[in-house]
Amino acid sequence: MLDYFEAIVVGAFQGVTELFPVSSLGHSVLIPAVVGGQWARDLDVSAPESPYLAFIVGLHVATAAALLLFFWRDWVRIVGGFVSSIRHRRVQTSAERLAWLIILATIPVGVSGLLLEHLFRTTLGKPVPAAVFLIVNGVLLYLAELLRRRAAAAEPAADAPGAAAEADVQADERLSRMSFGRGTLIGTAQVLALLPGISRSGVTMAAGLLRGLSHEDAARFSFLLATPVILAAGVLKIPDLFGPLGTGIHGQVLAGSVASFASAYLAVRFLTRYFHTRTLSRFALYCVLAGAGALAVLTLR
Repeated sequence: MLDYFEAIVVGAFQGVTELFPVSSLGHSVLIPAVVGGQWARDLDVSAPESPYLAFIVGLHVATAAALLLFFWRDWVRIVGGFVSSIRHRRVQTSAERLAWLIILATIPVGVSGLLLEHLFRTTLGKPVPAAVFLIVNGVLLYLAELLRRRAAAAEPAADAPGAAAEADVQADERLSRMSFGRGTLIGTAQVLALLPGISRSGVTMAAGLLRGLSHEDAARFSFLLATPVILAAGVLKIPDLFGPLGTGIHGQVLAGSVASFASAYLAVRFLTRYFHTRTLSRFALYCVLAGAGALAVLTLR
């Protein structure tokens, strides 16, 4: 069973940690285990036919909805670019190129998720591996920052205040100039996020930085890539919530989804401003400390 307090807390954490580069699945595994007691029994993502897993993945719909709302102008351009590309059988405009970049970059994680998600979740979706992978996530973020600084990649000038809509268009145009190979490589990094503790947004941002993107553009591309993946994962699990796994928790799912939507919207609003001038370093430190702390608690308990 899952009570309303658990649902709201988990929903709020999921919305934030899905977009912050700190792994939502890792936190979904570790928080109940560290709290212990009823939480550890109710919220076990690795249990066979786990209603908690159906609940967690169902929250993805709310998170994706928050991303769609925040980036709605971008998605209007992207969908329009896809339609015009199909209609005219071309890939010329920035919107058309960005649409196909997102499609091609999403295919590897989509296929891998269908084939490997169950294996990774049941084998590695336990607290100790999740804590170890959270530490690994922090190391990956730090290494990406270190290698990028050594490469001395130039940051683009900050956009003038009050020109948000124009800045969004300019950012999409910059992203559309990536080669399809580079975009697909960045998107393929999402496959690592099947491991509990490895962050989807973190690994795609790290890959983007290593391929020459600025922090701002790497974060933007990460969020655009995540939207269809998160939405698809949630939609695939929705039927489970209306079957035996969802019996008795529909109200909790709704409460958790509202919390997830609100926290995800605030998170993406914060992060798109944060990465104008700041880096992944603080998140790297957090992941290492949180993972090590969780590992210590789980080992000594």
